[in-house]
Amino acid sequence: MPISRRAVLAAGAGTAAAVTMPAAAARAGGRTAASLKFVLNARTLDGGEQVTSITLDTSRIGPIERSSLTAGTFAVHVTATSPVAAANDPGYDLDRTVTAARIDRSGDIVLDLAHAEGMPGGNTLGYLNSKSRNVRLTLVYTIKQIKPLLVYGRPVTFTDFRQGRLVNPEVDAYSYHESPSGMKYRLFDPRRGGRRPLIVWLHGGGEGASLPDGYYDNETTLRANRGALGFSTPEAQKIFNGAYVVAPQSFSAWMQDGPRFAPLIQEIVTGVARRHHVDTDRIYVVGCSNGGYMTMKMTTVYPDTYAASVPVCGVVAGSPPLIPDAELTAITTPTWLVTSRDDATVDPIANTVHAHDLIPRSRLTLYDNVIWNGHQFAGHWSWIYVARNAPSINGTHLWQWMSRQRR
Repeated sequence: MPISRRAVLAAGAGTAAAVTMPAAAARAGGRTAASLKFVLNARTLDGGEQVTSITLDTSRIGPIERSSLTAGTFAVHVTATSPVAAANDPGYDLDRTVTAARIDRSGDIVLDLAHAEGMPGGNTLGYLNSKSRNVRLTLVYTIKQIKPLLVYGRPVTFTDFRQGRLVNPEVDAYSYHESPSGMKYRLFDPRRGGRRPLIVWLHGGGEGASLPDGYYDNETTLRANRGALGFSTPEAQKIFNGAYVVAPQSFSAWMQDGPRFAPLIQEIVTGVARRHHVDTDRIYVVGCSNGGYMTMKMTTVYPDTYAASVPVCGVVAGSPPLIPDAELTAITTPTWLVTSRDDATVDPIANTVHAHDLIPRSRLTLYDNVIWNGHQFAGHWSWIYVARNAPSINGTHLWQWMSRQRR
């Protein structure tokens, strides 16, 4: 629900003073609105989604003199809380630093906020350690105007701001769906004619459901990392010449019941292929960690469906093994495995390297660590490389290799 506070529009004194009226006057002496609305602009970084800027709906108040708008004109504060009760709430309560303020083409004010990998206060998700799940935090942004703006030459100060929705164009490009079996999924449509390939992204354990109070959001799959989003970027879409991307969400975690989940995922895949212009000879499955396991599992259960498989830091070991050696040696789907030597969550040797040794003609990219744009991530996060098309063997990058595979 929008967050509202009492509305006032205060004007400066003297001959330049504006007529006093409710907040968000469209024009001096013209129509008025109850408050000044704003939206939160977010981006999914490699380490997860962050709010990177705020857009204030000022396009209807009249021309703002650009010289009166600086990074110090507004102050921003945020309070974030978990929607699920937890012993250690991953939320936060702090000021956001405004690094720049500008007016876009429509006349709205945009406040750019300090953000970076690992920087606290911008993230939209919180990880519940006790439940091993990511949740969407409840974000309450408070804006305060510190200095007046000049509108029609008159100083104007807003004291009421109403929070709107979270906007992330990459995430918003995916439509929401639910299968006949009740499994939720998101779908990217390339909007191109002719039959196009389909890429299936299977999330990690942190993006599954199975929390109390029916928490099953179907959004963390796109906000926690760029796994699915990488394949819907213009760069990937050019390589695949347009591709559908589907991201199912587990009821719990894939590893908890892979044999039960496999037909539920397959139901989504066949349903999407039936309703859309999917080239069924070019269906690819990619997944990380829990999803890396499920990626391999799908190729053992449905050997004739997938043209290529990319398991990332996937799990096969266990007692008994999650995927027995006999099943790994029987995989016929072209497979490219990815992991990092410093993965402290899933042993890369006992899992990825072991699977590579057994899967016929499989490829392997084994990194020493996970570093992107100068930031070192946890070694388990090798999916970052896949989402950026970094793995390469003999000059051929992963996405190009995938796009050439046919069933």
